[in-house]
Amino acid sequence: MKTTPKRHRSDSAKAAVQAAQNAAQGPIAPPAYVTLPEQCKPFWDAIVTSRPRDTWTDADLVLAANLARTQHAIESADVGSDEHAKLTRLAMALSRSISVHATATVGRAADMVNAATLEREARQEHDPLIPTLRVVG
Repeated sequence: MKTTPKRHRSDSAKAAVQAAQNAAQGPIAPPAYVTLPEQCKPFWDAIVTSRPRDTWTDADLVLAANLARTQHAIESADVGSDEHAKLTRLAMALSRSISVHATATVGRAADMVNAATLEREARQEHDPLIPTLRVVG
């Protein structure tokens, strides 16, 4: 017997309401039984916000913490070293395991080409009559 709740169509009003509620809550906190050092928190936040909040299971969150710790360790490993390579492979495997890799979060590479092309063209073909955002700094 199926125990998971029924998922709503992604283009439904219920899905839009759920997405707004998820976004308003911010990133999920790690489970109490998972130790996550403070320096891993930015990686954790990026990982758990890459999927809808209501799709995370406790088992997924444990793997997300492992991925956050692994990504932090990659930062201190020498690029090109055996350690860096091993950690990178581990991070890729964990990303696939919890579906936070690029294909799972943004779609197929073929679909991204169209979006990237449109964005690149928009940057190059600026119409002075159309207001744009400016970075103030």
